[in-house]
Amino acid sequence: MLGLRISVIGFICVSTMLFTCRGEVLADERIIQSNWADSDPSLYTNPALSFWRDSLPTYMDADAHGKPDPRYRTEVRTRWTAKNLYFLFVCPYEELNLKPNPNRSAETNELWNWDVAEVFIGADFADIRRYKEFEISPQGEWVDLEIDLSKPHHEDGWKWNSGFQVSARIDEAAHVWYGAMKIPYSAIDNRRAAQGNMLRINLFRSQGSASARHEIAWRPPMSDSFHVPERFGLLRLVKKQRRG
Repeated sequence: MLGLRISVIGFICVSTMLFTCRGEVLADERIIQSNWADSDPSLYTNPALSFWRDSLPTYMDADAHGKPDPRYRTEVRTRWTAKNLYFLFVCPYEELNLKPNPNRSAETNELWNWDVAEVFIGADFADIRRYKEFEISPQGEWVDLEIDLSKPHHEDGWKWNSGFQVSARIDEAAHVWYGAMKIPYSAIDNRRAAQGNMLRINLFRSQGSASARHEIAWRPPMSDSFHVPERFGLLRLVKKQRRG
């Protein structure tokens, strides 16, 4: 009986949500909580604004094979509304690898060859090889892709357009760049945005020149490629969690 009781307690402790003694909700390390916002604001990159403060931070601080890389520990925050899903990346850097002559008025194919922050996200739990990819650079360049790994050239998915918006800025004194995304929810999921919706997700960042490249991941793919959907985690749409 004691063994059964311990097993039950263990199951509860590793369930998808954990609770503190103050009633505060903590996210399972495999689940990102995206907090509800009542309205769609302008796309700002200041993490001190209440829009971003009212979300639980997620951190990525390991390379693609799971080795810690604390110098580039990247903070990510997310919110959702009835129409959009938002992300903010806070990215420390030592030296930026930027594309010359940036084009901010049209998407930049192969932007992943430069410094970027990335969201891989999908709603298809039956075919996990299908999802969307969103990228932003420190200069405000962007690209979005419809990924289908069953196709021989899934990178051709950059011709798809989601209508997402981006904003970016570089704080040279602090050696941090900030990137914000506003993604139409309908570009990701056929369902309406609603509390409790779950999405499959991973977060990445590429930093530095080819000779000194750092590939940072939230859920390390354990591969030289980021495109390992079996390693994705989850994102849950929630109402704001109040701290006791």
